[in-house]
Amino acid sequence: MTLLVISPDYASHLLPLATLATAWSDRGEHVVVATGAATDPIVRDFGFDRVELTLGRGSNAGVMRPGEQPADEADSLRGFFDATRVGMVATLAYQAIERLTDLMWDPVGRGRETLAVVERVRPDAILVDHLAFSARLALQTAGIAYADVVLGHPSALPVEGEVYGYPPAWPAAFSPDPGELEELRMLCLEVSRRFTAQWNTAAHELDPGAAEIADAFASHGAQVFYNYPAALAAGDGRALPPHAFLGSTRRAERVDDEIERWIGAGEPYVYVSFGSFLSVRDDVLGRVAEALRRLGLRAAFAIGAGDPAALGPVPADWLVRPFLPQVRLLGSATVAVTHGGNNSVTEAVGQGVPLVVLPFSTDQFAGAAAIERRGIGRALDPNSASVEALAEAIRATAALPAEGRALLDEIVRTEQHKPGPQIAYDVVTGTSPTS
Repeated sequence: MTLLVISPDYASHLLPLATLATAWSDRGEHVVVATGAATDPIVRDFGFDRVELTLGRGSNAGVMRPGEQPADEADSLRGFFDATRVGMVATLAYQAIERLTDLMWDPVGRGRETLAVVERVRPDAILVDHLAFSARLALQTAGIAYADVVLGHPSALPVEGEVYGYPPAWPAAFSPDPGELEELRMLCLEVSRRFTAQWNTAAHELDPGAAEIADAFASHGAQVFYNYPAALAAGDGRALPPHAFLGSTRRAERVDDEIERWIGAGEPYVYVSFGSFLSVRDDVLGRVAEALRRLGLRAAFAIGAGDPAALGPVPADWLVRPFLPQVRLLGSATVAVTHGGNNSVTEAVGQGVPLVVLPFSTDQFAGAAAIERRGIGRALDPNSASVEALAEAIRATAALPAEGRALLDEIVRTEQHKPGPQIAYDVVTGTSPTS
């Protein structure tokens, strides 16, 4: 059996998809990953074969720096980072407009290349990142079955009554002006209309007989996998398509002796990371660092593209690197401080670690709201949270009430009983149906 994995050329997307694919490779089956050159080292580390498939103008092998991207992608990133400094609505509005150029880049050309890859690989099953719109467009138009992997809060795949890019829930710390919210909603509706028109135009070029769809953002494969714990989505009132929750897809990481010694020092520590993109907001990382100094806690900081100097004086017992083995460090952390990215949230919750979330963009707001609603952490506005507020949130999260701790323990037990890769394998191969 051959599994084909289709992913944008971004480490944060490829890592969970590749981890799912280990359920196939561990059984001696062939795995081929279709992605760009930047993430080739990740593909090789997993022991998979790679075929070239570029699905976007940018790439990210682990740390995102605008200066290393093509000019138009670099300009887009700088605009995004500037918008995050203005606030929630400005960021979501900026992202909405950018979707018309970055989410379905060269759809006809990328679609034809996707079909050529399928013809060359001749897979028995296909896993596709939900955000690989050009690839999914081609597969759906050609009638090729695939499993859709949604990375992020489940609202990344909007259901009836929702608009892509407009969060269905907000953390309590955010109170945007109702008029601004309505303008954002109308903008997201217009972007959705235009994006769907782009999809239908490209589909007709690939196949003149292709049926039009009503909402490209809401399209999905016959099988939908949410890379998210079911317990976090429970009770949110969203009517999902046939699906399976995977929990987290925690990858195996190489042992780093220095980090093992640091963890083994025995003192509790807090893990801090804003992911590969938003680490550029080192002004916020600096406030988090000051809060941790005041609390007298050890800390492990993955600062990505951020400036180490922004952290201020670094205590001798802190661990600071551009990139850290996140899964390993979360496994022994007391609290995680994060922007609310999918990997950070799922890898923390799946190991029983409560969260302080500082959401900046996209589905991070809905994810932070879910963490608050389920009582496993706190959410703050990264632009306005003071050092004192951050310290209090970290202190309160470390002393999580019994109900929240019980939920985390339940999630850990559930994922240990049946890990995400096994769920995906069972569903795709017909061993277990979707819900």
